[in-house]
Amino acid sequence: MIAASALDYREAARRRLPHFLFEYIDGGAYAEVTLRRNIADLEAIALRQRVLRDVSAIDLSTELFGRTMAMPVALAPIGLAGLAARRGEVQAARAAQAAGIPFTLSTVSACPLGEVARGVDQPFWFQLYMIRDRAFMRDLLAQAVEAGCSALVFTVDMPVPGTRYRDRRSGLSSAPGLGGRLRRLGQAMLRPGWAWDVGLMGRPHHLGNVAPVLGGRKGMEDFFAWVGGNFDPGIHWRDLDFIRSEWRGPLILKGILDPEDAREAVKSGADGIVVSNHGGRQLDGVLSTTRALPPIADAVGGSLSILADGGVRSGLDVVRLLALGADAVMLGRAWAYALAGAGQRGVAHVLQLVEAEMRVAMALTGATSIAAIDRNSLAEWPPA
Repeated sequence: MIAASALDYREAARRRLPHFLFEYIDGGAYAEVTLRRNIADLEAIALRQRVLRDVSAIDLSTELFGRTMAMPVALAPIGLAGLAARRGEVQAARAAQAAGIPFTLSTVSACPLGEVARGVDQPFWFQLYMIRDRAFMRDLLAQAVEAGCSALVFTVDMPVPGTRYRDRRSGLSSAPGLGGRLRRLGQAMLRPGWAWDVGLMGRPHHLGNVAPVLGGRKGMEDFFAWVGGNFDPGIHWRDLDFIRSEWRGPLILKGILDPEDAREAVKSGADGIVVSNHGGRQLDGVLSTTRALPPIADAVGGSLSILADGGVRSGLDVVRLLALGADAVMLGRAWAYALAGAGQRGVAHVLQLVEAEMRVAMALTGATSIAAIDRNSLAEWPPA
């Protein structure tokens, strides 16, 4: 299915994926207040329409971390994304490469670093959590270097996993043992297209990057038990010294939501930050990215590169976040829905839609380059 808009892929994903996988991608933490805020607050930002500005030549390209990007967009890391389509992370990475933008591989991906590296011709980004086993982290970072990854996205807002009630209700994280496996199998059988294409033909089904430490265990309950017991709640700014000792490339801290933490990121020597609340999947009730971004940009703008994610569904949303202070924007659920709905073609189509929507938004706000998008592009500031 090739959808008419990025939003349509959500319904395509719902129809194609087993219930537990769709709920995992679609859901947030607790009552999902922040999940809804991300979308609502972003939609409420009013752009400033301008006319007679000569917008015959619009340039979406930008430079970030030494790389020229076709547009200021990157695919965010999404755990288990490889289960949305057959060897899904490879398909998404290929779509990103064709579009001239970065793809970010999650630590907890289905496809391991080496497989993704073999599937593309250009470097991609790698996302890492702080894990108790530093030897394991050291090995992962060495694999990322060997795979030619060009930037490291270090997630800092997950010292402990958020409570996601949808995953419990669906049986993804709350149904251990044979009963849980049978429950998930039953949900998969209700989606025969997925069961054949991914469930049968998309093997092996394990989390490639963490498979060595799971010791042959492949069940979902094994994965969630590993996450709960191995993410490091003692993470501190000083731990960035360890990361820097193993990684020499650009370092991006993902999960910054407060200006004071953004200033600490500058002091730590980070090359970039991602203003993010983890898509509303960690601490429910916190600020939306839209609300958090402007004061962070004011606090550290120019000291490092600022990316943002959360609630982004269109090229209009990308322009809004750029106007609020971001240098680039990460797409999350938008590409995961498209991957589930139509594989690599779906991801490529969403990126085409985002580009086209950005061009229209820039033309009608009088901006002919990414650098020209700023708070003057907004109809009201500060927003009501």
